[in-house]
Amino acid sequence: MTDRGLKIATIGGGSSYTPELIEGFIKRHDSLPVKDIFLVDVDAGLEKLNIVTELAKRMVEKSGIDLRIHATTNREEALKDADFVTTQFRVGLLDARIRDEKIPLRYGKIGQETTGAGGFAKALRSVPVILDICHDMERLCPDAFLINFANPSGILTEAALNHSRVKAIGLCNCPINMISDMAEKFDCSPDDVFCDFVGINHLVWAKRVLVRGEDVTAAAIEKLCSQSAKEVMANIPEIHYEPAFLRSLGMVPVSYLKYYYMQPEMFAECDRAAKAEGCRAEVIKQVEKDLFALYQDPALDIKPPQLAKRGGARYSDAACSLIDSIHNNKKDIQTVNVLNCGANADLPDNASIERNCVIDKDGAHPIHIGRTPLKIRGLLQNVKAYEQLTIEAAVTGDYDCALQALTIHPLVGSATAARQILDDILSENKAFLPQFNH
Repeated sequence: MTDRGLKIATIGGGSSYTPELIEGFIKRHDSLPVKDIFLVDVDAGLEKLNIVTELAKRMVEKSGIDLRIHATTNREEALKDADFVTTQFRVGLLDARIRDEKIPLRYGKIGQETTGAGGFAKALRSVPVILDICHDMERLCPDAFLINFANPSGILTEAALNHSRVKAIGLCNCPINMISDMAEKFDCSPDDVFCDFVGINHLVWAKRVLVRGEDVTAAAIEKLCSQSAKEVMANIPEIHYEPAFLRSLGMVPVSYLKYYYMQPEMFAECDRAAKAEGCRAEVIKQVEKDLFALYQDPALDIKPPQLAKRGGARYSDAACSLIDSIHNNKKDIQTVNVLNCGANADLPDNASIERNCVIDKDGAHPIHIGRTPLKIRGLLQNVKAYEQLTIEAAVTGDYDCALQALTIHPLVGSATAARQILDDILSENKAFLPQFNH
């Protein structure tokens, strides 16, 4: 920390989520002395970066706090002596996401941004970028924490932790959204809710749900069984689990698990939506357009409520809470992505897990789990093997490794489809995948 206060570098500063990040730092300014925020983006994102920066400055001016916002395309300038680095970039922008969602659909497979073949394509593009950022951090801010919420968050965090010396912690908005949903269902404050999360990013279960210390897991499941229960995540189709299935599971599954447990129904809905109103990425493109039109209003000096239409709402609030807890050595419990290091006996020690962790000045420390419940163990180990093969393929550009990763993913499950999808991904992402050009 400088004499002036904390320096934050945000990679992907032109993101539509940035106003939420700024709001998070403003409301915590009494405990978190952030004085300089550097918003960094690539040349292709410069227009959005400038729009977001002006909105951020208006938000700070309204708050009356001593906080300077800087916009730059010079990553090194932003990283130099930073205390925390947050990452929310999207390699290839929304056009790449559209391809990620549409390529698998051609072959009868679910196309989704972070799960299955779509998430695989995004990981191949993003792992080399997160590692570039990490290697810059090793030189320019070796003591800084990397708080990653670029997706697929678990894969990128695991790559950073295994292929660099950076202190990386991954974030997802799913746990914080699940807690908020439970608070709504039980008519209480999110502070009254504790969920015992077990799993990995976008493949996590709340093994137990407590409200004010009382175990309400069974009641929570009954509330989920109601046909009036609303989908927690804005980016996931509103399709309900069968009550008999939820009761037999005995845990609260993250919304993304619908892609696994209800694969035919979810594929049908993804396929229908892509043909009717466009895939999710095409819908988001319009949402983003509307948001940035709002952001340009010189009278706007708050985070607009319309931001909630984006699937990543509350990401930034989770990031600010995490930074606050590290800086102030709070020793509170938050759910983040960290190295397993023996916490889950059924996964490799060098795997990233999404787990309740104690947060202190040294980072995040996962609470011991032991064995994973048998009902979820096989799926968990399967997807983790896919993730580790994907990281290896992204780092080395090994085609065979990439093919095996896709083939074993439960949302692909076919060697023929995996090869067809992989060839299309490599062909249509050539500019972003130089590691495969050999």
